[in-house]
Amino acid sequence: MCNLYSNTTTQEAIRRLFPLTDRAGNVEPGRVYPDQLAPILRHGDDGLELAMSRWGLPSPPSVLKTARDPGVTNIRNLGSPHWRRWLGKEHRCLVPLTSFAEPRGKGKGNQWFAAADPDAVMFFAGIEIRDWKSVRKVKDGETTDDLFAFLTCPPNAEVAAVHPKAMPVILTKEDEWQAWLDGINATELQRPLPDDALVLLDDE
Repeated sequence: MCNLYSNTTTQEAIRRLFPLTDRAGNVEPGRVYPDQLAPILRHGDDGLELAMSRWGLPSPPSVLKTARDPGVTNIRNLGSPHWRRWLGKEHRCLVPLTSFAEPRGKGKGNQWFAAADPDAVMFFAGIEIRDWKSVRKVKDGETTDDLFAFLTCPPNAEVAAVHPKAMPVILTKEDEWQAWLDGINATELQRPLPDDALVLLDDE
């Protein structure tokens, strides 16, 4: 399960790809961990907007043992009523990334993956919600946050050799980006990248 990724795509580069309003402020490139803020491309009142959101959608109540909800970073089961309510167009987002990591196994660190094509632009197929009240960290108490997570799917050959259960859904083509934002049935894009689309990197 992907719980770490890196984004070095600049705001200027994203603005060249989409007509949007930039509400993200000054985004520093680098690694993104669960529960951290990261830039996402989402629907705004006047079209698309780039905004900061916290990584981790609300957990299903059935899995919570305390009032604290650390959030769910990856979504696989689109048939779950918990997730179905947020699959519509209004909750769709694109999450820019440059590379992502999958755990090699206990004590073995992470394996990083990047696009084999150096000119490829990658986005996770994301879901986002806004103004969600929850206790993410006990010391902070209840907070109100914009949240996001992204879909996963069966892995392609490169990822399967390291993590045979799943990989993130990554969109690399303009028609895929637009179809996702326009509300295409999520299962139509819940698929792995083609084999040989990724290269393995040393731990960054």
